[in-house]
Amino acid sequence: MRKSLLLFAMLFVFAIQSHGQEKGDARIHTLGLYGLEYKDFGIGGGVEYFFADRFALMPSFAKIYPEVGNLSNFSFDLRYYVTGGPSQLYFMAGYSQNFQNTAPGQAGTRESYVGANAGVGAYVGLTDWVGLSTEFRIQTQYRQEASFRIGLAFPL
Repeated sequence: MRKSLLLFAMLFVFAIQSHGQEKGDARIHTLGLYGLEYKDFGIGGGVEYFFADRFALMPSFAKIYPEVGNLSNFSFDLRYYVTGGPSQLYFMAGYSQNFQNTAPGQAGTRESYVGANAGVGAYVGLTDWVGLSTEFRIQTQYRQEASFRIGLAFPL
């Protein structure tokens, strides 16, 4: 218990001293993803907009390539940045929806699953015009997939 309180206090002090992104900033993300349970790869993209200091909204779309059928994911996430500077850590939570077709070309096989996602990620600025974006997320809807995302982010 003491260690948890000490860790929380250190993170709180660090978050107060650091500077996050500022209101009005935006980034375009390109990403690749890998599902840890089903081992499916995917590609996607999104736009991140900072509506307040340290808070960003990011809608994203990913096309996933399962062994059978078609699968895509739409997510709309709220991100809170706890650190600032060249390396920025954030926590995220949001809405997620999977669109799945297990038998392409046949009628009545499309399904849609709605759920939530939560995770943690980091943005590391490589230059003024590009940064590395990484994220670990867990989704609650069907497949209940934990996945790892990595990609590039381009500040606007």
